[in-house]
Amino acid sequence: MSDDLRAEIRSTVSAILRERDENTTFDGPLWKMLAETGFHLLGVPEEIGGSGGGIRDLAVVVDAVAFHAARVPVAESAFLAGWLLAQAGLTLPDGVVVASADEAGVAWSGGVARLSGRLQVPWGRHADHVVALARGGDAAMVVVLPSTARSGFEPGENIAGEPRDVLEFNDFAITGQAAVELDAAALWQRGALVRSVQLAAAARAVLESARRHVTEREQFGRPLARFQAVQQHLAALAAEVAAMRVSAEAAVLAVEESESDVATGGGEAAVAVAAAKATTSASAHVVASIGHQLHGALGYSREHHLGAATTRLWSWREEFGNEAYWQDQLAAAVGAASGEWWTLMTGGGGR
Repeated sequence: MSDDLRAEIRSTVSAILRERDENTTFDGPLWKMLAETGFHLLGVPEEIGGSGGGIRDLAVVVDAVAFHAARVPVAESAFLAGWLLAQAGLTLPDGVVVASADEAGVAWSGGVARLSGRLQVPWGRHADHVVALARGGDAAMVVVLPSTARSGFEPGENIAGEPRDVLEFNDFAITGQAAVELDAAALWQRGALVRSVQLAAAARAVLESARRHVTEREQFGRPLARFQAVQQHLAALAAEVAAMRVSAEAAVLAVEESESDVATGGGEAAVAVAAAKATTSASAHVVASIGHQLHGALGYSREHHLGAATTRLWSWREEFGNEAYWQDQLAAAVGAASGEWWTLMTGGGGR
């Protein structure tokens, strides 16, 4: 993706969100623009109905949406649902398509796969179709569930106000499914990757807001940014944000170079994703804390642009595994490396 197109995406998202309705959980005008341009399906193969391109192209859109705290399910749509459908060779259905991270149970009856159970579905209230990983016996499959087939619905939200609904299905006869060589760990890892990208973007939003605030706000006749203590806080914040950005970008690059690694849950890409989620989750609370300190403890309300970013940091930090979980995964990878630790941590001796 060219720098000009990247800048265009970011400026367009920013312009649309200036007119957002603060009383809704879904930014409809922005989603309409993304759907009309195909940006919401970047990284999804064209042969199944996506827009083509690579995961780095999609990461640019995810970054722009997360930076502006937009209320649209790009992460759950292209990054997760589109990826699952591509792994299964299934065509993208129409409408808003999102993925559930829960694994569903399937029973076979008369040659028909039937699904019963409860699935937590991000943005479930706005979804037309839900894509999930299901298991019937020893066989794993990707299933497509129309949201209208649900027998029950429980609304839910994370602390950022993003929908985290529960949809219940009762003996639903599945018509869209395909066998895959995947397990729940692979989907969990994919989710950790996209949350890392989102966390890095939200952290950058905190840094920009803090930098602007201490530059514009004056105390004792001079800008806050002129005080050494403020400068030290700002430098610490910038360091955390830089570490988050680099780790997330490195993980995206590793996955694009070796997509098969994430599908099987091993290899260089898996280590890069674990490192990215461990880093971004660990830094999230530090970034939020310093950000609010530099704002003089302002910005805790959802309506404030700082609060919109920090509540997402707190929410996304926990989703798809927090830093403790991914630090354990890194430790296990190092323990299994049989002395090849340098190669493991650098992705190959020469880099």
